[in-house]
Amino acid sequence: MKIRSIETFTNEFVCFVRVTTDTNAQGWGQVAPYYADITAEVVHRQVAPYALGQDAFGIAHLMDIIPEREHKFPGSYLRRAMGGLDTALFDLRGKLEGKPVCELLGGTPGRIRAYGSSMKRDITPTDEAVRLKRLQDEFGFTAFKFRIGAECGRNQDEWPGRTEEIVPTMRKAFADDTALLVDANSCYSPEKAIEIGRFLQDNGISHYEEPCPYWHYDQTKQVTDALEIDVTGGEQDCSLVDWKRMIDERIVDVIQPDVCYLGGMVRTMKVARMAHEAGLPCTPHSANLSLVTLFTMHLLRAIPNPGKYLEFSIEGEDYYPWQDGLFVSSPYDIEDGHAVVTDAPGWGIEINPEWLARSTYKISEAQA
Repeated sequence: MKIRSIETFTNEFVCFVRVTTDTNAQGWGQVAPYYADITAEVVHRQVAPYALGQDAFGIAHLMDIIPEREHKFPGSYLRRAMGGLDTALFDLRGKLEGKPVCELLGGTPGRIRAYGSSMKRDITPTDEAVRLKRLQDEFGFTAFKFRIGAECGRNQDEWPGRTEEIVPTMRKAFADDTALLVDANSCYSPEKAIEIGRFLQDNGISHYEEPCPYWHYDQTKQVTDALEIDVTGGEQDCSLVDWKRMIDERIVDVIQPDVCYLGGMVRTMKVARMAHEAGLPCTPHSANLSLVTLFTMHLLRAIPNPGKYLEFSIEGEDYYPWQDGLFVSSPYDIEDGHAVVTDAPGWGIEINPEWLARSTYKISEAQA
């Protein structure tokens, strides 16, 4: 069964990919969000030429050869584009075999504990605690992540004193059996990160994400070695060579690959397996409610070293207006603090035809 065509449907934020075979079988995937229209061009220019006419079940082979053919482009955009192909082919195969993707990967459908993930820094500590407590009462979340510092902040806070206020405010607002996580988004120098980390430990925070500029592994390693709290990271990393170093040198305590940034399920499974062999858990990054969270749900039901929970964005249309109307029905119902991977074939979703009709369309086809 050969790949006959690769189509993209895109706006600035989201790009869905549809693959069709010479037997008319189809599957849907998605590239990473943000500047998705640029990634769509990469799909057609640097991914499709090597995939068209190839075996639709040869996903691992394609994920190996495309980086080799495009070896002058080792960075993020090519991997984001590869992820669109990979995830569409997994959906196609799942539909043909009547299995959810997690089952294709060796797992099973079922429930996954979720943590409510806040993306906001422009919110006061009191208001953040109130809204997260309301979500706990409504959806039963037993864990939450909130933001500290400023994004790539060079040791500066979003405003003076915010971090020192929000951490104890959050701890006081929730019972001890509610896990609290923080994300520093590359804010701190090692010295400042260690100081903040000890403050987090004293306040019962259990997860300290991306404390230092993520590209400086040596800085993050200093923080990991100095603290008892779990230091976590990896969402931005898209090189398997870098991932091997991160895992071999134990740069972090918990790895956080992003399925869409890394280049799809095959590559993310490789990273998860490397981490499993090193005794490290995998709690992927999935910070919005496009398909990346669904991909992550299937991944967590299949890998041998899933972390404690699924990252589940609590931000709605006010924060991510582009999330509105992507699917005919949402795959993201939270009940009792858990999301559910169903036994529907493939990803088990239907892209909203009205959204597709508004998108920018392009097709690459195999030559007759």
